[in-house]
Amino acid sequence: MENIDFCLPDYEEKNVCLNDFRGKWIVLYFYPKDNTSGCTREAKDFSEKLDEFKKLNAVIIGISADSPQSHKKFIEKHDLKIILLSDTSKEIIKKFGAWGIKKRYGKEYEGIIRSTFLISPEGEIVKEWKNVRVNGHVEKVLEKLKSVSHET
Repeated sequence: MENIDFCLPDYEEKNVCLNDFRGKWIVLYFYPKDNTSGCTREAKDFSEKLDEFKKLNAVIIGISADSPQSHKKFIEKHDLKIILLSDTSKEIIKKFGAWGIKKRYGKEYEGIIRSTFLISPEGEIVKEWKNVRVNGHVEKVLEKLKSVSHET
């Protein structure tokens, strides 16, 4: 993936571009659906730790295929502090390899594979996590960010 830049609408339907955050660390995570238990916990965990990420010059961006209106309700319902973007076409989700075959209750279907990418201030992917389990994930991302941000 050479050029990882993209622009997607936020909950106010304003385009937000990855390049807008050049010079900052970016935690870019893909999640299946607003207001589902795991996705809610992940978004709340990132929101609760946002100050720690900010101290390390990092921004948190979550992406799902939900609409901007769905994101707005999700943010308001759970008082989320992170940026949520809508990729209803799934173009960016697929570009980052966060779309594929999933299994649930023995059935296979296509969907968003919970994934997180740590992107350097220069726009390079430093670390990626695939098939993320929500428990303890935000702490793992924060630890990795602490270790790599001190190297630069």
